[in-house]
Amino acid sequence: MSYEFYFNTMIPVYTTSLQTKNMQLNFQKIAIGDTIPILVKEPITRTTLALFAGASHDHNPIHIDIDFAKKAGYKDVFAHGMLGMAYLGQVLTNWVHPTAIKQFSARFKALTNLGDILTCNGAVVEKVIKEEQNFIRLSLSVRNQDGEEKLTGEALIKV
Repeated sequence: MSYEFYFNTMIPVYTTSLQTKNMQLNFQKIAIGDTIPILVKEPITRTTLALFAGASHDHNPIHIDIDFAKKAGYKDVFAHGMLGMAYLGQVLTNWVHPTAIKQFSARFKALTNLGDILTCNGAVVEKVIKEEQNFIRLSLSVRNQDGEEKLTGEALIKV
């Protein structure tokens, strides 16, 4: 394990035996516990939320209007849950071609606040052979700079 700095935060960087989407994955060489390359995003800002609201057409004021968020009992706005899922999608498509992703799901665990630096990762939890085709099942996770889990997920990848 080595460490790299991202946005003035030191995070662990784990080596992986899995290749990137530019190289062919070898089903026989993939092992349970192998990890995919991590994705670290810039800190969540109001601009991030405004841009995501526009792109997703989710203009719920809880994500962009501080007065509305305070009236609802929050100290500030917070990220759309689907933003974290979009980041999980990005970690997958950075690794494999989108057509290799056969299933993808996520469960929201905690609010993502302004300033959070999200790290997305995944690990192989199962190898599947179905109808003479090879697949791997990944367990996915999004955590902030304090290690708090924000989302968990799962993906089925055709190898």
